[in-house]
Amino acid sequence: MKAICFYFQIHQPFRLKRYRFFDIGNDHYYYDDFSNDDIVTRIAQHSYIPAAESLLRMLEQYPNFRCALSITGVALEQCEQYVPEFIDLLKKLAATGRVEFLAETYAHSLSSLIDPEEFINQVKVHNDKIEELFGVKPKVLRNTELVYCDEMAPMILNMGYKGVITEGAKHILGWKSPNYVYSAASAPKLKILLRNAKLSDDIAKRFSNTEWDAYPLTADKYMDWIASTPAEEQIINLFMNLETFGEFQTRDTGIFQFLEALPYFAKERGVEFWTPSDAISKLKPVGELSIMHPISWTDESRDTSAWLGNKLQNEAFEKLYSVSERVRLCDDRRLKQDWYYLQAADHLFYMATKHFADGAAHSNFSPYETPFQAFTNYMNVLADFIVRVEEQYPLSIENEELNALLTTIRNQEREIETLNKEVTSMRKNIEHFNEEHLLREKKANQEESASDEPVAEKASKKPACKPKAACKTKATATKKESKPKATAKKK
Repeated sequence: MKAICFYFQIHQPFRLKRYRFFDIGNDHYYYDDFSNDDIVTRIAQHSYIPAAESLLRMLEQYPNFRCALSITGVALEQCEQYVPEFIDLLKKLAATGRVEFLAETYAHSLSSLIDPEEFINQVKVHNDKIEELFGVKPKVLRNTELVYCDEMAPMILNMGYKGVITEGAKHILGWKSPNYVYSAASAPKLKILLRNAKLSDDIAKRFSNTEWDAYPLTADKYMDWIASTPAEEQIINLFMNLETFGEFQTRDTGIFQFLEALPYFAKERGVEFWTPSDAISKLKPVGELSIMHPISWTDESRDTSAWLGNKLQNEAFEKLYSVSERVRLCDDRRLKQDWYYLQAADHLFYMATKHFADGAAHSNFSPYETPFQAFTNYMNVLADFIVRVEEQYPLSIENEELNALLTTIRNQEREIETLNKEVTSMRKNIEHFNEEHLLREKKANQEESASDEPVAEKASKKPACKPKAACKTKATATKKESKPKATAKKK
């Protein structure tokens, strides 16, 4: 049996406003609310909402249809604020029980490449958000931009995930096919699902391209391609952004009709739909897959150069995470919120100077005229953010020294809390003892007052006559005493 594993990604960063050097230290709000509202609302109306409605119709019409969604925490926040009706649709999808929500970093960050503790923390925060909104707990991990390497596998497995999703990169697979389940070389119990780049991009990038030799792409033709793959290749992983439907491929191309027709033609050809968890539980790995260096699903190179490919990007990346330990230690809610928003990989992507093989993708996404403008704006914001962090935890104190001081403070706080509990307990014991003492004293006073009653009262309480038995005994004794006297008189 052959199956399709559909997964759709949803992410929108909090875009920064123009932040000048002279704003540092004076303005602590960094975001372009107008742009964020406008972009998220527009994309939701064109893509997210109609795509979600299409998925709901497919779920209702085809009982065997299943798919997966992955939505970042920062995107959820914007949808809650600007398009809450989309959140309602996501809840309806979750309620069907046939839509799986995947785990990922809350901030759509690259923390997995530099700060494992931050990565683990963000995934946990994201899971909590998904469970809070949709009542489901993610079981499979999808890292930011499908970034993955061998070094991450043991960490992901220890976090409790049995599977991870990444790119079926040609330079990693070689002659192998992405249409199998593999196990991680560094953690064999962790299963890997690989994106089929060719079949995914046929929809995401080539669907409306009139110069493409397969144009126009219809649902029955596409399903023929999938059904014709070798019989032993059981899983076809189709991973793409949800914006594919209505934004990248506009409604007038027929993309929504194409999507909704897929289950019909899949059923005709005996092709099923599985979620990532289904694939991981039903299929055994055909072998181990070793990925020495981080890969992603972006650009032809399928590496991390889109975000960390030049000096500007690396300087910003290292500067940002130089304060990560201090931010985690603080309790300032606003500071932590900014910390998440500034970690979005998009900010680094805007600084890219490389030429992207898939066309003008960079210029389409970036709100800046040049990568240097993106770098300058971001570093100004970051400078102000670091000043705020330093106000709480000065950078002059080394991390180890700071940790030692904070550990001492926390130990003292715990000790004080313990002592306070002991004091409270002792006070309760004293109060209880005083209450018992007062009760005993009151009882003793009552008994003493009862023993000191007047004699007249006691006498009045005695019976008026003795019992009959006592009177009879006395009379008999009197008769005995009088007899001897009478005898003596006769003599």
